[in-house]
Amino acid sequence: MSGTDTTRQMLAGGPAIVLVEPQLGENIGMVARAMANFGLSQLRLVAPRDGWPNRKAKSAASGADHVIEAATVHPDLASAVADLRFVYATTARQRDMIKPVVGPAEAAARLRGLVEGGTACGVLFGRERWGLRNEEVALADALVTYPVNPRFASLNLAQAVLLIAYEWMKSAGDAAAAFQPPQVPQASRQDLIGLIEHLEAALDEADYFHPPEKRDKMALNLRNIFTHAALSEPEVRTLRGVIAALERRWAKGRRQG
Repeated sequence: MSGTDTTRQMLAGGPAIVLVEPQLGENIGMVARAMANFGLSQLRLVAPRDGWPNRKAKSAASGADHVIEAATVHPDLASAVADLRFVYATTARQRDMIKPVVGPAEAAARLRGLVEGGTACGVLFGRERWGLRNEEVALADALVTYPVNPRFASLNLAQAVLLIAYEWMKSAGDAAAAFQPPQVPQASRQDLIGLIEHLEAALDEADYFHPPEKRDKMALNLRNIFTHAALSEPEVRTLRGVIAALERRWAKGRRQG
């Protein structure tokens, strides 16, 4: 369906769309087109398989050049979401995690309220073939699932992005978009990841992760606890101070022993 009108204002902004290890340039281009259709412009690519920039991506974008040209590339998910303070992860299957699960309309309404209140937000989309890993989902505050046919639930990457983008555009006129962001903003992902890594290192030193073969699962549970808590920056600083105090105590005990 054609409807480009260069005399009209180009809508832009909104939450960042984060593609984790996208494979084909064509898929990235179709995502950019879906974003441009509904006023989204922040595209972040985590380790795209075929490199960047990508000629096939620009061709498939069908004129969404502003999205393609502004896209940023990141070596890992942690760096891609470092500045974000609220993150949704899209998933097609149940996850063994304590996180709120919403549909695209509810997600878009909350994103609208947060973004318009000045909170940097993002939505994670996984690999074309098998989506996001559990440790990647653990970095998100909440999950988005789609009400699809259970017998045929396969969405391609551009379709998945388009559904969120459509609801984002529609939320501009919805009463539900009156969601008010918290008065004390959440910590950035960078600060939260720093806290989690600090805690894991301290627990490694204290031999908490036992037996060793269960370390990954135990660490994942801890990550989910802290993302679920929606910590503010002062709370993160306080917890890091607590961990540092315990580290000093442990070090003192080792010296005296």
